[in-house]
Amino acid sequence: MQRRKRRNFTREFKLEAVRLITEGQRPVAAVARELEIAPERLREWRRQLAPELIPAARSDKEELARLRRELATLRMEKEFLGKAAAYFASRPR
Repeated sequence: MQRRKRRNFTREFKLEAVRLITEGQRPVAAVARELEIAPERLREWRRQLAPELIPAARSDKEELARLRRELATLRMEKEFLGKAAAYFASRPR
């Protein structure tokens, strides 16, 4: 049985592979097959390198949560102002 030569991957290659599965929302198996590496190796890289990629994603998630809270507040204010306008419009002068 012939052994395969062990492949060495650069840090940039690993980071790009992890980006493909984290940002592209693609399955690990599909990306691994495309890059001709074992899915478990790609999962291991994700565990190792994801902390480097997460700060940007985390800040995006925090920003999205903040914007959703702000939207909910604005919707409540709009609803309140609509009701107040209807109340004052219906009162006799």
